[in-house]
Amino acid sequence: MGLVNVKIILKNPREKNFKPLEVEALADSGAVHLCIPEHIRIQLKLEELDKKEVTLTDGEKKLVPYVGPIEIRFKNRIGFTGALIKGDQILLGAIPMEDMDLVIIPNKKILDVNPDSPNIATSIAK
Repeated sequence: MGLVNVKIILKNPREKNFKPLEVEALADSGAVHLCIPEHIRIQLKLEELDKKEVTLTDGEKKLVPYVGPIEIRFKNRIGFTGALIKGDQILLGAIPMEDMDLVIIPNKKILDVNPDSPNIATSIAK
């Protein structure tokens, strides 16, 4: 697992006139989803699509809003996902990182594009 701070760009793809937000996020390969605080949901005018039950680190289960779609940009990568409304900081989990073919490089403490595919994101679709 790895934890690093990173700047990403978030945008509501349904709101063409909204300026994207450049935000600081905690990239955590041990987390699953994109999580955003309520104030980011409000700024991006994201609609609640559903609720999801999440298990927190202490084992507690909590029902949280699920919103989207959200466009995420990092360097030459772009991804689209939903987000859980939870916490007071942005958390970039494994699903959006995998979708954009990003990797945490622990010894450098950075998030970067996959060095095996620097020009275009790769994925497996079997």
